[in-house]
Amino acid sequence: MDTGQLVKKLISWIRDKVLAAGCKGVVVGMSGGLDSSVLAVLCQRAFPQNMLGVLMPCHSSHEDREHAQTVASQFFIPTKIVVLDAVFDTLLKAVASDRVESTVSRLAKANLKVRLRMLTLYYLANQLKYMVAGSGNRSELSVGYFTKYGDGGVDILPLGNLVKGRVRELASFLGIPQQIIDKPPSAGLWPGQTDEGELGLSYEELDRYLVTGKASPELREKIESMIAASEHKRSPPPVANLQA
Repeated sequence: MDTGQLVKKLISWIRDKVLAAGCKGVVVGMSGGLDSSVLAVLCQRAFPQNMLGVLMPCHSSHEDREHAQTVASQFFIPTKIVVLDAVFDTLLKAVASDRVESTVSRLAKANLKVRLRMLTLYYLANQLKYMVAGSGNRSELSVGYFTKYGDGGVDILPLGNLVKGRVRELASFLGIPQQIIDKPPSAGLWPGQTDEGELGLSYEELDRYLVTGKASPELREKIESMIAASEHKRSPPPVANLQA
């Protein structure tokens, strides 16, 4: 399927899913990254009058906010800015523990930011009778590179069957600013954080394995291990079978 056809199909799919649920439009969290920018543009085309892009800085970089605002301005996407710094600080102070290792604490703090954003998106979606669209792609979803009940807590995943490289092609086709396409993918969880640094492999390597099955034995083992370990993130919570 060529990129133009894919865009049309995704726009139609988004519209059909939202209307089938009895909703009016879509809410999208705009981080200033590649995936959320592509998603926001697709959703804006699906619902030109009923789409809201939400910027939720939480001790975030100014560059990410500027990139999100650039996309919103270029594609005429209505936005709302919800600054979560104070909420995050207050909640962190209430739940903080001195007994947690620093490395574990950093990840827990990062996940807290993502979950606060999920709460914000659903509050706005409930008010507007919209659905929450998530920007997770196939590469990230496959290996569990998302926060459970955070950026994984959404109603629809329009990009969920597209590997990162395909999303990048969509970005170019849609006219997403080149600086967003070219910058290292990052969830912006802490200064200097990058997706590939956390994953321990490149998106190119991951995409190649997911699409073709080709990888070195070591890389194959690493990816398969990540897929297995994150299965719980992609499945509903298990329910105890008391009949067994």
